[in-house]
Amino acid sequence: MKIGILGGGQLARMLALAGYPLGLDFVVLEPAPDACAAPLAEHIQAAYDDEAALEQLAQTTERVTYEFESVPASAVEQLNESLSVYPPANALSTARDRNNEKNLFRELGIETAPFAEVHDLAGLEQAVSKVGLPAILKTRTLGYDGKGQQVIRPGDDLEVAWRSIGRVPAILEGFVAFDREVSIIAVRSLSGELAFYPLAENVHQEGILRVSTCLRQDSHQTLAEDYARRVLEKLDYVGVLALEFFQVGEHLLANEMAPRVHNSGHWTLEGAETSQFENHLRAILGLPLGSTAPLGHAAMVNLIGDMPETRSLLALKNAHLHLYGKAPRPGRKIGHVTLREVSADELSAGLSRVHKILE
Repeated sequence: MKIGILGGGQLARMLALAGYPLGLDFVVLEPAPDACAAPLAEHIQAAYDDEAALEQLAQTTERVTYEFESVPASAVEQLNESLSVYPPANALSTARDRNNEKNLFRELGIETAPFAEVHDLAGLEQAVSKVGLPAILKTRTLGYDGKGQQVIRPGDDLEVAWRSIGRVPAILEGFVAFDREVSIIAVRSLSGELAFYPLAENVHQEGILRVSTCLRQDSHQTLAEDYARRVLEKLDYVGVLALEFFQVGEHLLANEMAPRVHNSGHWTLEGAETSQFENHLRAILGLPLGSTAPLGHAAMVNLIGDMPETRSLLALKNAHLHLYGKAPRPGRKIGHVTLREVSADELSAGLSRVHKILE
């Protein structure tokens, strides 16, 4: 069976790696000539909204998924005329737009930070009055890894902030004094079967995820699963879904959702019985979901910008190196390291050794 993927980055690459043992082959639609998934799949080099390329993808595959939420809705609509695309189009349209996303959370009774919709400078001034400062002005679409965002503090010029995001539709979101950032990777299959991975604690710098650590038997697991279940069932979702939260005391405030496999779930490659990538493929094909049980104590460290000294990383006991075949450049994710240890103390020591090599 051939699976089509909209997008040819590292997530598509890891989906293909997970799918080959299941007897699957892959075709990626990706405009970049150097797509890092290309060595593992047939590569249709074209824009995501190229009608001829989409037709080719539909004719050569039996099911389609996507690796990021910047895929045009029109592409999914065209493909849906010929075959099934998962996750479903309504999940994509919700996750692509931060205002739609926040309103969904509000509808489902999922707590969020205070927020307000912004269409123009006057609207920004009204939003500041409602939400307060400090706050973050975020474009409604296309922002990720800290892009399309501007922090606004008391005394800042609102017009400058509005210009900085390109004067496009946005939301203003209040600052949250959180205790930690966590995320849950959830899966729902075609049959409605549900599975949840343990929460992960995430550390960001400059808006980019740096470290995710699996939290075994965390006290907020039940609440996170309940929130994820609400979203999955409301959207009649199929595939892997990531939900990111700010933890404030006993509360979880939903920050955003990603209708796809997610960076904070990379620890599952060596740290869980079944990786998020394999379970995503199982879900969209209607196969039984694999166990999400953790194996030992696991974490993931992103490799950002510069190529690390790989020999030193490979010399670390219980470390697993994943390079994406991408040219190094500032702020770019070029790979990650997963660690799996038998105890929390050993995991902490292992993370320290990784960070020392990356300094």
